[in-house]
Amino acid sequence: MLLNQRNRKAIALGLIFLFATVSSIHGQTQKPVLHGKHWVASTGKPLGATAGAKIFDRGGNAVDATCAMLAATCTMYDVLSWGGETQALIYNPHTKKVYGINALGVAPTGATPEFFKDKDMEFPPRFGPLAAVTPGTPGGLMVMLAEFGSMSLKEVLEPAMQMAEGYPIERQMANGIERQKEWIKKWPYSKSLFLPHLGEEREAPYPGEIFRQPDLLTTLKRLVEAEEKALAAGMGRADAIYAAYERFYKGDIAEEFVRGSREQGGLHTMEDLANWKVHIEEPVMTTYKGIEVYKLTTWVQGPVMLQALNILENLDLASMGYNSARYVHALYQTMNLAFADRDFYYGDPYFPPEEPVKGLLSKEYEKERLKQIERDKNNPDVKPGDPYPFEGGENPFLHLLEKWSNVDTAKVAGMNPQERMEYEEGFFAGTTSIEAADEEGWVVSVTPSGGWIPACIAGKTGIGMSQRMQSFVLDEGKNPYNLVAPGKRPRATLTPGLALKDGKPYLSFAVQGGDTQDQNLLQFFLNVVEFGMNVQEACEAANIASYQMQSSFGTHEATPGRLTLHEAVPPWVRSKLAKMGYRLNYRRRTSGPITAIYFDWEHGSFWGGASNYGEDYGIAW
Repeated sequence: MLLNQRNRKAIALGLIFLFATVSSIHGQTQKPVLHGKHWVASTGKPLGATAGAKIFDRGGNAVDATCAMLAATCTMYDVLSWGGETQALIYNPHTKKVYGINALGVAPTGATPEFFKDKDMEFPPRFGPLAAVTPGTPGGLMVMLAEFGSMSLKEVLEPAMQMAEGYPIERQMANGIERQKEWIKKWPYSKSLFLPHLGEEREAPYPGEIFRQPDLLTTLKRLVEAEEKALAAGMGRADAIYAAYERFYKGDIAEEFVRGSREQGGLHTMEDLANWKVHIEEPVMTTYKGIEVYKLTTWVQGPVMLQALNILENLDLASMGYNSARYVHALYQTMNLAFADRDFYYGDPYFPPEEPVKGLLSKEYEKERLKQIERDKNNPDVKPGDPYPFEGGENPFLHLLEKWSNVDTAKVAGMNPQERMEYEEGFFAGTTSIEAADEEGWVVSVTPSGGWIPACIAGKTGIGMSQRMQSFVLDEGKNPYNLVAPGKRPRATLTPGLALKDGKPYLSFAVQGGDTQDQNLLQFFLNVVEFGMNVQEACEAANIASYQMQSSFGTHEATPGRLTLHEAVPPWVRSKLAKMGYRLNYRRRTSGPITAIYFDWEHGSFWGGASNYGEDYGIAW
């Protein structure tokens, strides 16, 4: 019997999928592995990676290079600006420990549920001054550099300062400005900076046009001036960097930031900036088949990956087959359980109530959660569990938990095209990643974000303000730990990863995205550990995406049962998943984009990887 056109296409797609899988296993990736003996520097933009390489070439360590890449990508608005937030994991080869950097801003004075509800808002807004927490990235950069780096602030800011003087803007940002120009026109300092061709058909810069930021350059020069004055007064390297920190958060830079924010309707006060501080933390960790996996705690979504690994460790994943229907189902259901816990229990650990982290990361708790997975169908109403008994406590919010459901938020089907596009962007878009390692043994993994286009510029500072306030909730019933309050951090999606094996660095990995971040990183890790892929194969491999968790952006919607697959998934896998109750859609690329480093201790070298799309770029030596 002759095959009809649809069947022929399905078989062809299946063969493509099988060929792609076999090709990946045999190392036929679209991008080559990045090999290095001395250092690796990678981030979301080629010019940003070059900034890191320049610092390495001048004798800096991986932390110095990371700070230079962070400064450069902020200056390029690679889905972040200087007013955004930074979070990092740092492996110190001298102490043999992993440290967490918490440089997430807090809600300013006056940011209460009542304030936003009085404005008829269901959540804090997506853009503008009222979306902004206090700036975190400048403080995070300076604390990392002072505590773990070896160079001066002037040295690591030099590439960014050159870029602020003027650099050829790349197509992605230039076109992003043009798309968002109606938002940008709402804010005078943003309009002046981003729209040099105001009144013309194209008002944004053209790709390759020299983009200049004189106000930002002045701000960066002031930081360097503070450092140099402190050095001249006899202060040491670290103290001089902290003198620049003081100027940013308590001096003339803070004054102009606050003035510019409040002029445009923001809530920031001098006290908000002065009282905020960076935390150097102990990250959370679990083991998966003897590998130590480190993530930041509940002020981001990092523990989600650890919870998922604790569940999946009880299953024989390799025998299921890479991206088989059984494997996809196991991943999807496991992620939904972990993300349901995230949506109810995660919040700022420096602000009451205290999150039940010990219970959430208990392997016994996850064994109980595993029992809730139905073998042959999707459960559209996965609920948070109760981790409190697994840390010897009683749950104070059982009355809220009984009423909780993510099905109640599933309004996506009725969205108009613009709303649906914004919802999609919330899951996939956002942040950048920075990976760095050196031969001394320093390793850094970072996922900074905030202040993306369309950014509201704070006065004459040249600094784009964060949009992270939108990740708070205004209703205790949605998440009692993530209720907005002055001085509190919103639970963010940003989540670098770092793994040790036999007491030594094994993998460093991060990814661009929103609520997909720990979904992608979980699959990257399993691709290496369970399916034997090298770092580049794992970065390019086809991932799945669930939308059954509540979005951390916009109106916090969930779409139970929706599943994104790679477009080359064969028809027999599609058919089986559809029978399990999944509503399928397909994307041409589903791998992240991920950046990662694998540590080859047998040969004393680094293997760098980056997904085969986007502008992520690495340099090694």
